[in-house]
Amino acid sequence: MSTDFQSARVALGARMRELRTEAGLNGKDMAERLGWQRSKVSRLENGKQTAAAADLDAWAHAVGAPAEASDLKSRLRGLESQARSWRRQLTTGHRGVQERYVAEYRRTATVRGYEATVIPGLFQTPEYARHLLLHNAELMQSPRDTDDAVRARMKRQEVLYEAHRTFRILIWEGALHALVCPHEVMAGQLDRLVGLIGMSTIELGIVPFGVQLKLTPKHGFWIFDEERVIVETINTEFTLESGEDVALYGRVWDRLKESAVHGPPAHRLIARARAALDLA
Repeated sequence: MSTDFQSARVALGARMRELRTEAGLNGKDMAERLGWQRSKVSRLENGKQTAAAADLDAWAHAVGAPAEASDLKSRLRGLESQARSWRRQLTTGHRGVQERYVAEYRRTATVRGYEATVIPGLFQTPEYARHLLLHNAELMQSPRDTDDAVRARMKRQEVLYEAHRTFRILIWEGALHALVCPHEVMAGQLDRLVGLIGMSTIELGIVPFGVQLKLTPKHGFWIFDEERVIVETINTEFTLESGEDVALYGRVWDRLKESAVHGPPAHRLIARARAALDLA
């Protein structure tokens, strides 16, 4: 459990204790009002157990302050949004981050993902990945363990060939044209995408330029087993686990999918981007 997460849970527990004492109740009285074991009251107040939203509603009513429920649940949502600074994660290079993602995909059966600016790591060729990792190491001023990081990223792709997994991935067409590497590397990357179309474990959609959209393309995100969402920004990686957040990102993905093309039309868009490289 991250230090940030635990600190926030302790702070939530302290606020719950404060509300109880303001109501003139001791731990035993509180447990009796709620119909809980006294140990549960103690664990929540000392940050040793994560409260459920229903627990917080019951707590606020038990102390005679139902209006406090919204504040308590807001604090809970803060717990469920775990932030990891890239600067801290990359202190020893990119390999560790890539290996963590290998483990993340190993424990996941169904993934819905969307990328707006780059080809997703699951689909990258080694040379395309190498250029991205080098650019990021320079930007973040982190150690350059590029060879090890590329190998770990390629290891992640083994899950694509495991029949019990499903990957439903959307890409904004702009990512097919973003030259973050030499032309010949991008050409190989686009050829790799074509080869993925039709695989039984992969549903690849492209959101085309000029299509009618229900919302703007926004940033990339990944939904794992409809339980958690990972969002990457320039400086931070967020893991969102609240039901509301997962449902919100699910709705965004659904709307983007309505505008996406699959199969032969997606193939044609990739071929168009590939042909543009030959003309450049």
